[in-house]
Amino acid sequence: MVGKYKVVTLCGSTRFKDEFMEAQKRLTLDGCIVISVGLFGHSGDDEVWTEGTKEMLDDMHKRKIDMADEIYVINVGGYIGSSTRSEIEYAKATGKGVRYLEEMGE
Repeated sequence: MVGKYKVVTLCGSTRFKDEFMEAQKRLTLDGCIVISVGLFGHSGDDEVWTEGTKEMLDDMHKRKIDMADEIYVINVGGYIGSSTRSEIEYAKATGKGVRYLEEMGE
């Protein structure tokens, strides 16, 4: 928490850019501080694919999880790729809450 505001980091495939933007808006209006991705590699931000950048962004996203109280997984159609799965495991291992756009049994 920062003051009275929960800090939430968004996780999920960057192919779901519209859903990221909608979740950011909704969570902000719900009174959360939202940390999101900086680039959408699967939605046209080709800089992600230059040498070393994807690895840096993946590590940076773990640091964003470190700053959060919980993560919010953008799992459209139940889709969770390997990077997102790694982020969920990291969040759980570091005691962060995990919520999902689409509810799923675990």
